[in-house]
Amino acid sequence: MSTPPIAVGVDGGGTTFRAVALDAQGAEIGRAEVPSALVLAGLPGPAVTALKDLLGQLCEVAGVQLPVATLWAGIAGAGREAVRAELEAELGRARIAHRVRVGTDVEAAFEDAFAGGPGILVMAGTGSIAYGRAEDGREGRVGGWGSMLGDEGSGYAIGIEALRRVARSVDGRGQPTQLGRLVLIHLGLGDPDDLITWASTASRSAIAGLVPVVQSSAAAGDDVSGEILVRAVENLEGHALTLLSSLGPWQHAPSVALGGGLLDPSGPLRRPLERILRSQNVPMLDRVLDPPRGAARKAMVTEAVKA
Repeated sequence: MSTPPIAVGVDGGGTTFRAVALDAQGAEIGRAEVPSALVLAGLPGPAVTALKDLLGQLCEVAGVQLPVATLWAGIAGAGREAVRAELEAELGRARIAHRVRVGTDVEAAFEDAFAGGPGILVMAGTGSIAYGRAEDGREGRVGGWGSMLGDEGSGYAIGIEALRRVARSVDGRGQPTQLGRLVLIHLGLGDPDDLITWASTASRSAIAGLVPVVQSSAAAGDDVSGEILVRAVENLEGHALTLLSSLGPWQHAPSVALGGGLLDPSGPLRRPLERILRSQNVPMLDRVLDPPRGAARKAMVTEAVKA
């Protein structure tokens, strides 16, 4: 029996892996999500395991069986060719799809936003990056350097800066802030010294999980918390404006799309970033992005090329 031409797209961010299945006519027939897995060169196992679990759940929802016809997986951390090739090979051996392509979560979101046309995408979740395509097809990137070298304006950057500002405040070498008390309550810790042990083993996503604490503290009038969020917005603004400049000149001003947990409609940085970009006459794409659907459309293109 032939396999129905089901195309599956995956958006694999730093917190969640989300999938969408489309039938041969492009109609959505199912969605699923699982917790994310870290993607590292030489260590594809956790990501492959998470994707197998994700597709198993998706197929149950969609009423189809594995392997699906085509899988296009946009995974955070898969920007390097060696990592892509390794993941594609391992996913091929897992036999969850007849054809497998691996890209980045940014490519998936950009496809949903601009369908291959020109534009600028700024994403901020656990990490951060801006990606764009010019009218003549040139592509560019700002950020995306990872937590050790960059990720300015990201959830991780906000969380780690909050911890650093708490440490300075406890020492008496920084501004007083209620962040220390709120972070300890949030983490269930009893003493600021306990943060040393917690931070030494915390994942990037766990550190990014401190963003709501910073947000609520800022809303309550804490100056340090407010400064952290303002700086994050300024960094993301810089990402967008740098890319707009480097990919120019533009015959028609491109739209800027916002995505990722911090820039989704309910995200804490979306409105401030939109406001500051609009004040500089930057057109904004006014809709909610659906990256797994963008990935699924890329899977359909892969299937069409095969055919």
